[in-house]
Amino acid sequence: MDQLLNDFSPGLFIIQTVLMLVVIFLMIKFAWKPILSALEERESGIQDALNAAQKAKEQVEAMNSDNDRLLKEARAEREEMLKEARAIKDKIIADAEEMAQAESQKIIDKAKSTIESEKKAALEDIKTEVAKLSIAVAEKLLQDELAKDQKQTAHIDAIIDGVKLS
Repeated sequence: MDQLLNDFSPGLFIIQTVLMLVVIFLMIKFAWKPILSALEERESGIQDALNAAQKAKEQVEAMNSDNDRLLKEARAEREEMLKEARAIKDKIIADAEEMAQAESQKIIDKAKSTIESEKKAALEDIKTEVAKLSIAVAEKLLQDELAKDQKQTAHIDAIIDGVKLS
């Protein structure tokens, strides 16, 4: 430190001070404004980037909410379509069951009427056969019994008495 004080020269100090002031003046005059403008540009660029990032974030959030809304709508539409499909399936099944029931009832009714008509035909055949057999039996009995005239007259009188005229 002593050596600094011994080497100190006031003329050199003044020249260095003047040179320093000139350098500061030149820096202020020529370099300060470009440096400040570069800093301001950088600051505005950073601010613009932050604003753009905020806008992008808002757009992403809006897209996410739109996607969620669309997803909910798609799910609701899918559920509605499934509900409609189930209703159509149930209706088709009910209609098919109803048609099958009607068809089976029709078949049963047709079978009953066929059985009834065949029963009537069989009864008519049986009546015809019984009548033929009865006539044949009666004919044979009458031939044997009515071989004599008295028996024939008595038998005819008994039949006439048994038949009442209306």
